[in-house]
Amino acid sequence: MAIKVLIKRKFKTGNLNQVSQLLNRARYSAMGMKGYISSETLTDLRDPHRIVVASMWHSIEDWNNWKTNPSRSEFMGEMEKIMVGPEEMEAYAMGMKTDA
Repeated sequence: MAIKVLIKRKFKTGNLNQVSQLLNRARYSAMGMKGYISSETLTDLRDPHRIVVASMWHSIEDWNNWKTNPSRSEFMGEMEKIMVGPEEMEAYAMGMKTDA
């Protein structure tokens, strides 16, 4: 079952160019992973330093493989230096299950 993961981050002022470069590098790296479908970057209209990445994967296992991948850890190490607080993640199944 396909899933979508929302990754919410807040960045320090004055780092948006670096943030953009890091997110692009991370996205290109993720694109090579098994189960990657797509991703998009959303910027808060009221605060451009609040950024959400919506990432779609074939399964939660595929996402977890990327989440724990050494490449992602490297990007996160760089991002954490310019983040305000930790990232927040929420995973959702695509579609709805019914009671029947």
